[in-house]
Amino acid sequence: MNPDQAQAEAFVAERHRGVLITLRGNGRPQASNIMYALSDGVIRISVTAGRAKVRNLARDPRASLHVTSDDFWRWVVVDGTVELSEVSTTPGDAAGRELAELYERIQGAPHPNWDEFYQAMVEDHRLVARLRPEHTYGQFR
Repeated sequence: MNPDQAQAEAFVAERHRGVLITLRGNGRPQASNIMYALSDGVIRISVTAGRAKVRNLARDPRASLHVTSDDFWRWVVVDGTVELSEVSTTPGDAAGRELAELYERIQGAPHPNWDEFYQAMVEDHRLVARLRPEHTYGQFR
């Protein structure tokens, strides 16, 4: 990894809010405000089955994540390919556990009631979008 890529990854890792850009069927971009966490070189995002971004990613896994600094003048865009997990269907299943880990990374603390959390993931038809970075650019110094 070159120094610029390492700095861009550090910039993204320090934050948890961004805009995910996916591609609609007609090729036009679809932008969604999301929360994410970067771990082990993968950006993970909690998403809901049936939403436009999930339908877009199921059809075309290419996506970009735009992340800005609090003052707005520093930013990074991460382009990559997304893999979608299975939808959480049983409290505490593999998707639910990955969503729990994502929750803790974003919140910085465990959920106060894991049974409630896992049940909500099932009821919300939640899954994880895993963005694997392929190219980064921006103004982040």
